[in-house]
Amino acid sequence: MGERKGTNKYYPPDFDPAKHGSLNGYHKTHALRERARKLSQGILIIRFEMPYNIWCDGCKNHIGMGVRYNAEKKKVGNYYTTPIYRFKMKCHLCVNYIEMQTDPATCDYLIVSGARRKEERWDMADNEQILTTERAEKEKLETDAMFKLDHGGKDKEKLRKALPSLLEIQDHQSGWKDDFQLNSALRRKFRMEKKVLAEQEEKDNAVRMRTNLSIPLLPEKEDDKKLAALLTYQAPDSYEDKQHSKRKEISSRSWFKSPKGTPGGAAGSLLHKLRLQGKETVVAKALGSSHSPLIRKRSGEPGNKTEASATVTCRQSDAEVVTRQGQSSNMSHTPDISRGAGVSLVADYSDSDSDAGQ
Repeated sequence: MGERKGTNKYYPPDFDPAKHGSLNGYHKTHALRERARKLSQGILIIRFEMPYNIWCDGCKNHIGMGVRYNAEKKKVGNYYTTPIYRFKMKCHLCVNYIEMQTDPATCDYLIVSGARRKEERWDMADNEQILTTERAEKEKLETDAMFKLDHGGKDKEKLRKALPSLLEIQDHQSGWKDDFQLNSALRRKFRMEKKVLAEQEEKDNAVRMRTNLSIPLLPEKEDDKKLAALLTYQAPDSYEDKQHSKRKEISSRSWFKSPKGTPGGAAGSLLHKLRLQGKETVVAKALGSSHSPLIRKRSGEPGNKTEASATVTCRQSDAEVVTRQGQSSNMSHTPDISRGAGVSLVADYSDSDSDAGQ
């Protein structure tokens, strides 16, 4: 049979309490079982928790604070009456062994071998923490009355300097006693902020829909409003002023087109020339037609040079135009005589070389 454990309540017939003491003594086993297998050497197997961050010297890996190991615990000395214990454990990442021991003087752990500490410590005095009283100072306070009086005066001076800060902390803590009122005020504030944010989001969405944008909009500022007010893109005149000026211009404008100026640029100039050429052609046809009126000759005085001229008199119901053949520039003012129904032409030809009797 294998080793029996005294964890049940069965007592065998040969069990003697005076001789065996307990079921573990009867079965000759330790209550800690495998953890006490090296107890004869003063070693106990315990569950050790890493007190701070370290670097393993074997694999150079980081081992974080709180990692647990099965460590061999043994007593190696005393600090006054406090025992010093050493712990030996194997790294879970390599075959290296790490040894650490307690340091009652500083209330800390020291690395003996196999690792190095990751330095994350600070000075308690610089951090304004309460320092532990040294043993020598504690004995002096208990035996020396003058030292105790002087030490008490220093403590009172420290209290006087720290009292304003302590009172401020107490007042700040007293303001948080009524949890219900504080919770109600906080929730009320959150509801108001949520309402304001919802309204702002609605306005932003309206602006995005109107301007066809999909970018987030920043909150408005007073400087932006002033600058936007200065950069208006509207005309200086209102709609009513524009309408009034337009009506005034229309009422003061002439009803008929001005004869000066040919609209349309080069195309208008070409049409104007073609119209003038058409008028000249009509006049030439009238002069050369078989229905020409009375023609008479007129001779000038001897010794004077006279130029051949033809005078054409066009009588219409609304106009009378005299055209000289030698002056082609005046043909632009000749009206269209083909439109007149009762037109009479009188042409006078005079030649300086002709006889008066012919």
